[in-house]
Amino acid sequence: MLHHERGAILTAFVDKSDRFALTLVQSGTFGYLPGRPSANTQPLYGWFLAGIYWPFGHSWLAVGLVQTAVAVLTALVVLAIGTLLRSLAVGTAAALITTLHPYVVWHDVHANREVLDGLVLAVLVLFALVAYADGSFPSVALAGVVAGIAILGNARLALLPLVLAPYVAWRMRPPARAVLAGLVFVLAAALAVSPWVVRNRVQVGCYTIETDTRALWKANNPNTYDVLAGGGWIDDVPNLPGGPPWPELAADLTRAGKPTPVDECAQMRLYRHLVWQFWREHPHEKLLLMGQAARMLWTPKSTVRSDDEGNGSLARFARDTVEPAYVIVLYVLALVGLFVAPRAYTALALLLLAYNTFAAMVFAGAVRYRAPWDFLLALFAAFALAWLWSAVRRRLGYSPAEPAPAR
Repeated sequence: MLHHERGAILTAFVDKSDRFALTLVQSGTFGYLPGRPSANTQPLYGWFLAGIYWPFGHSWLAVGLVQTAVAVLTALVVLAIGTLLRSLAVGTAAALITTLHPYVVWHDVHANREVLDGLVLAVLVLFALVAYADGSFPSVALAGVVAGIAILGNARLALLPLVLAPYVAWRMRPPARAVLAGLVFVLAAALAVSPWVVRNRVQVGCYTIETDTRALWKANNPNTYDVLAGGGWIDDVPNLPGGPPWPELAADLTRAGKPTPVDECAQMRLYRHLVWQFWREHPHEKLLLMGQAARMLWTPKSTVRSDDEGNGSLARFARDTVEPAYVIVLYVLALVGLFVAPRAYTALALLLLAYNTFAAMVFAGAVRYRAPWDFLLALFAAFALAWLWSAVRRRLGYSPAEPAPAR
């Protein structure tokens, strides 16, 4: 797959973090242009790419190999989760289901942040389970730091620490200790995020995780529903009439010899106001968008036309046929696993999946936003397979050998 997609890895489906990473390596500025710092995207994936470009250059091979290693590491973390919760067999099954996901096989070699999001989320689940079982403040704080790192990779996770804090503190006694543990978790997450937020205040002009509320507005205006229903994406939603050049456009104009200043913080406030206005004045349309986003998030096959492009008929066959079939089977097994998985894991997974669905309903839904979370379903599926295997063995009359008597 890496060799087959070598011509598209750094030219198609590329996250804008690629430009940030190149600018950072070449000039020391994290932004679109040297000397013009930006907060127009969450930073984690840009830093990750810069760590590849600095020693290896803008190389498709380096990106593909390193991201493949990240995908392998994600599978190993899922293996550790399954082993911790039940057995090595369950962990192995979950890791295989995760890493053989057709979406992952194709996308993990391309310059898209989902591969890194998946790893961070898997580590967060592992540490949250440990904190839940261990009940110590160091483990709670460590899980909180990972939650903060997850926010740096995906700004839509900004409220996730508030959702997970009660979970990691649930078993602690007395209640005052549980409350303190929840505070430790949230503060640890805030500590991980705060240097970036302060950097944005100093270099960009406002306290924020990212300034791209224009994308939120494109997902929340009267034109959005029809564009998405027609197979488009929020990028295809018409721009704000008379709106200021957004940071990426301003950078392109500047590179073309037309210096264009940009106030990211003012734009952030402008588009945020328009989103609130849309929600307040068009609640029915927002409800329709919420339902559409949930459907697009959970559909087995992508409904976005741009996601169906690629190099060759094999890639299209995989996305149009193999991936939907794989996901449907995954959904069925996950539903079975929901009833046989350990309760501690079930509660955590449902919290995370509900949060991701809620975030999609606020913003927009797409398969790419669900894929990093599908390892949660893979773990449910692994528990289901283990349960089904045990049921078959019992039906066939198999019983485990009696242990040898102690001497």
